Amino acid sequence: MSARLVVGLTGGIGSGKSAAADEFGRLGATVVDTDAIARELTAADGAALPHIKRLFGEAFIAPSGAMDRDAMRARVFADPAAKRALEALLHPMIRAESERRIAAASGPYVIYVVPLLVEAGDYRGRVDRVLVVDAPEPARLERVRARSGLTEREVRAIVAQQASREARRAAADDLIDNGGTLEQLFSQVRALHARYLKMAAPSAH
Repeated sequence: MSARLVVGLTGGIGSGKSAAADEFGRLGATVVDTDAIARELTAADGAALPHIKRLFGEAFIAPSGAMDRDAMRARVFADPAAKRALEALLHPMIRAESERRIAAASGPYVIYVVPLLVEAGDYRGRVDRVLVVDAPEPARLERVRARSGLTEREVRAIVAQQASREARRAAADDLIDNGGTLEQLFSQVRALHARYLKMAAPSAH
């Protein structure tokens, strides 16, 4: 693990992870986002693309040259073996790039955004604290539908594959309640930022 404080930020789809991570970044933390790394790896010139073509074929490459995310989402939902194959390809690449960015971080501490942190048990040993962004399920469903264009059934299918709210909350060292306004979310981020700065100070180690 890095010598600096690494906070694993997680939460269910639509919980507000990105908004929280962006605010931590604005306050000066180094943000390492596994979703962003996955998008880079599967972009038109991404390192994972030749392997995706070999494993899944040209049908899963969009006209832009990037991985066709919609086609791949449909495939891995319908086929558990395809899901395992994609994860076996991407997860080690995401992990290696995450570790490189954490080691190179210039901020006082690292916010390591991992949507499926609680589901991947081994991540516990790779973060100092687990921060869960939580929101009631109806609010989360509505946010995802509004931004993604997915149907309620499709969103519920994604939620069903993730850890339960209870499991996530039980794993949390710190909790942000994002059932209210954006300003209430930011206020909680600011309070945690002050705590993490104290924890990350050299005297705290």
